[in-house]
Parts: sequence; C-alpha cells; structure tokens
Amino acid sequence: MRIPSELIPYCPHCGSHMTVNLRSDDNFVEDRGWHEAAERYQKFVDNHRNGKVLYLELGVGSNTPGIIKFPFWKMTYYNRDAVYACINYGEACAPRKIADRAICINGDAGSVISDLLADIELLKAR
Repeated sequence: MRIPSELIPYCPHCGSHMTVNLRSDDNFVEDRGWHEAAERYQKFVDNHRNGKVLYLELGVGSNTPGIIKFPFWKMTYYNRDAVYACINYGEACAPRKIADRAICINGDAGSVISDLLADIELLKAR
C-alpha cells in the first residue's frame, strides 16, 4: 500500500507537494477564473430559477453539500415545477419536503447513465 515517490505530483514552480483542490482546508484555490466561473453559474441559475427545471446531481457526496446539494434542494422546494434527481452510490437521498418531486437512484453514476442510454436506444429501435 505504498505509492512510488515519482507518482506524487510536485509544483513545477516551487517544488512543493501538490494536492487536489478540495474545500477541506485553507489551501482551496479561488482565483480570478474560479470567481468568474462562479459568477456565470449564478447568472445561469438566476435566469432559470422558474419553470420546468431538472436539478441533476451526479455523485455529490457530503464533503461540501453547501455547494450543490443544499442549493438544489432549496431551489426545488421553491419552484413547484422543478424536479431534483440524484444518482449517487450510497448517498442518494432527498428531504421529505421535496420527496414528491425527487428521483433518487442509489448506484454508480456511470453505470446508471450507461443503462439509461441503452434503454433509450432500445426504445428508439421499437
């Protein structure tokens, strides 16, 4: 269970160990590009807050639910035409308040999507 040293990524500028950009400590990178993308996303969400919307969550865990999961639940709750769908291995769930408009599939997202696409192809062939 050891990782060869040559497989550990290092920063090309300072030589320090590199790590995944997760919101788990004070090293999360929020540079200009990140903020610009967050602004574009927020504009998109604001422009599509009403009407028929599918909030599709794929594989979001409980590490940072405030980024995707909780906002999707809230937007589904306030928009009676919205549906929340979650595909997640072991963590597919929704609050009771939106259960009538929630689709929760417990499984590997890649496998579930592949199965759905195969079913669509079967239906087209009929």
